[in-house]
Amino acid sequence: MSLQNVTQLILDFIRMNEIYALPLVFVLAFGESLAIVALVLPATVILWGVGAFIGASGIGFWPIFVAAGLGAALGDWLSYWLGLHYHQQIGRMWPLSRYPALLTRGHAFFARWGWPGVFLGRFIGPLRAIVPLTAGACEMPVVPFQIANWSSAFIWAGVTLGPGAYGLPWLRALAGP
Repeated sequence: MSLQNVTQLILDFIRMNEIYALPLVFVLAFGESLAIVALVLPATVILWGVGAFIGASGIGFWPIFVAAGLGAALGDWLSYWLGLHYHQQIGRMWPLSRYPALLTRGHAFFARWGWPGVFLGRFIGPLRAIVPLTAGACEMPVVPFQIANWSSAFIWAGVTLGPGAYGLPWLRALAGP
């Protein structure tokens, strides 16, 4: 069986089982945004592949985009909540326990940058796993956090899925028949 045949089988499976893509993408984006879990889950790379499958299979982009955005925002929201409610204990847990000055610097960071720091943290791999938890532990106000969280989550979903979903068909059109 050739690579093209295997690829076609996978694309056919995705087309026929499109409904499974939504919960899968939601869980991947949620895990990618959840404190500490994101350090060990390579979800962004998997989601790049999902974007390419969207482009190759012709399944709908928007429902999967919404699932990714919701998963990312809710993962960060939970991380923020954990930091906010357990900020005393969080400082004594790994990885923050190994770097006690991190919370002090986190307070200074959020005092200086506020919601733009949370927004940008979404797009920097290792920070994505820790910024919301640290924002909560530093008692960043809820409203600015949520504005940065929800807006960055949907932009991140578009940036993560869009190149494969829209770039692959564009490249095929350039290549010609």
